[in-house]
Amino acid sequence: QVQLVESGGGLVQAGESLRLSCAASGRTFTMYRMGWFRQAPGKEREFVAAISWSGGSTYYANSVKGRFTISRDNAENTVQLQMNPLKREDTAVYYCAAGAASVGWDYWGQGTQVTVSS
Repeated sequence: QVQLVESGGGLVQAGESLRLSCAASGRTFTMYRMGWFRQAPGKEREFVAAISWSGGSTYYANSVKGRFTISRDNAENTVQLQMNPLKREDTAVYYCAAGAASVGWDYWGQGTQVTVSS
């Protein structure tokens, strides 16, 4: 079992930045690739970014490429999502996820709200 707890969400204006963090506990953190997803009101959950167990490979949705940066600290068992600059369409609940295999996600956090106003 892996427990994931997100933090860092909030209300910001368009053009500003936020840094989300996800703290993992339970099984060995480096066994998992980590990802961020988001779900806006009335929409399905969508992929935002992912990072390999070593941190050597990162992946981004086209909508956030060049604006968001995913990173991880294996010593601290945390994964971060730096978001800058934010747009109104980034408003959503952001979820942290952990996956043991090369595909699929096994564990999810409870989510943190990000609201971007114009």
